[in-house]
Amino acid sequence: MKNWLDRFFKLKDNATTVRTELLGGATTFMTMSYIIFVQPAILSLAGMDRGAVMTATCLASAVATLLTGLLAKYPIAQAPAMGHNVFFAVIVCGTMGYSWQVALGAVFISGVAQIILSLAGFYNKLVAAVPEALKHAIAVGIGLLIALVGLEYGGIVVAAPGTYIGLGDVTSPPVLLALFGVVVTAILMAWKVRGGILLGILATALLGIPLGIVKYHGLLAPPPSLAPTFFKLDILGAFNSGFFSVIFVFFFLDMFDCVGTLIGVSGPAGFMKNGKLPRANQAILADAIGTVEGALLGTSTVSSYIESATGIAQGARTGLANVMTSFLFVAAIFFSPLTEMISGEIKFKDLALKPVIAPPLIIVGYLMMKSVTHIDWDDLTEAIPAFLTIVLMPLTGSITEGIAFGFISYSILKLATRKGRTVHWLVYFFSALFILRYILK
Repeated sequence: MKNWLDRFFKLKDNATTVRTELLGGATTFMTMSYIIFVQPAILSLAGMDRGAVMTATCLASAVATLLTGLLAKYPIAQAPAMGHNVFFAVIVCGTMGYSWQVALGAVFISGVAQIILSLAGFYNKLVAAVPEALKHAIAVGIGLLIALVGLEYGGIVVAAPGTYIGLGDVTSPPVLLALFGVVVTAILMAWKVRGGILLGILATALLGIPLGIVKYHGLLAPPPSLAPTFFKLDILGAFNSGFFSVIFVFFFLDMFDCVGTLIGVSGPAGFMKNGKLPRANQAILADAIGTVEGALLGTSTVSSYIESATGIAQGARTGLANVMTSFLFVAAIFFSPLTEMISGEIKFKDLALKPVIAPPLIIVGYLMMKSVTHIDWDDLTEAIPAFLTIVLMPLTGSITEGIAFGFISYSILKLATRKGRTVHWLVYFFSALFILRYILK
C-alpha cells in the first residue's frame, strides 16, 4: 500500500512522506472546518434548511477536495467559498428576491461553464498569462488576507470607528488564548518540530477548555437529512428569469478566486514551473465539478480554499493530503460536536471570535510574505500593479478585487510606457472585463 501511494502521488519526488501528508491534510481541515457551521448559518438567511446545508457542505467539500487530490495531485482543499455564500443568500435571494432554488440553478450553470473551459485547456493558458510580478503579489496579498482574518478571529484587531481597524483587548481571555497559540506554534516551528502547526492548534484548544473559552460538546451526533435541499435546484428558472448577469457574477468570481488561490498557495510551495502551474486545468475541473455537485446537493459555489496554505506550511506537497482532508469532511457529518469544538465561534462582548484557528492563519500569513522578495520594485510598471494587488486583497477582503486592480493597472502602465506588446492578450481581455464589471456594478 505504501509503495502504491508513493508511486501514485510521487511522494519521494516531492520530498515528503505519508505521515507528513496526513498531518498536512488534517491541519488544512482544522483551519477550514469552520465552513461546516458558517455555511448553514448564512444560507439559512435564504430560507434553506440548516441541517441539509451542513450535510451538503461536507459532502461537496469532500468530493471536490478528493478530486483535486486525485486529478491534480495538489494539497489544495475545496469547500463552499466565503463571500460567494453571502452574495448567494443576501444579494441574490435577499435584495434581488430570487428563490434559493433558482440561485442554486445559477450556481449549477456557472459550474458547468467552468467544466467546459477546463476541459478545453483554458486555465493553463490563463495561469501562464499572468505576469510574474502579479503571481508573486497574489501570493503575498492572499497571505496578508489570511493573516488579517486570523487577527480578527483572535480578537487581536477589531473594527475601530474613525480608523476602521484598531487593537483589540489584548488582556481578555480569548485574545490571550489566541496569542498563546501564535507563540506556541512559532516556537514549535522554530524548533523544527514536525506537525508544529497542528500541535499548536491542539494545544490552543486544550488550554481553552479549562478556561471556559472552548466548549466540549461531545463526540458523535446523527447526520442531518439531505432531503430538504437534495436536487431542489431550479435550472430552467435561472434561464427564464433574466438571470444571466447573476450567472456571470457567480462564474467570474469563482474563476478568479480559484485561479488566484491556486497561484497564491502554489508559488511559495514550489508548485509553479517556469511561470506555469502544471495540471491547473485538472485543479479547476475538480473545483467546477464540486460546484455542480454542491448545487445538486444544496450548497453554494465550491472553490479552492486559501486555508490550504496551513497544510502546505505543515509540509503537505501532494494530493495525498487532500485524501485526508476529504475523509475528515465525511467524518465531520458524524463528529460534528468535535469539529465545532475546534472551529467553534465564541461571543466576547460584541465580537464573534474563533481563537483556536486564529494562530495558524496568522503564521501562514508570515510564510506567504516571502514571495515579496521576487518582485522587481525598481520597475514601476511591475511594482505598482503588484503593490495594488497586495494591499487591496486584505483591505477589501477579496482576492478577486486585488487581482482586478492588479490586471487593470498593469495593462495601463505597460501601454503608457510603450511596453504593451510584452503583455499577454488575456491580461488585456480580463482587464476590460474587470472594468466592465465595475461600470455595471
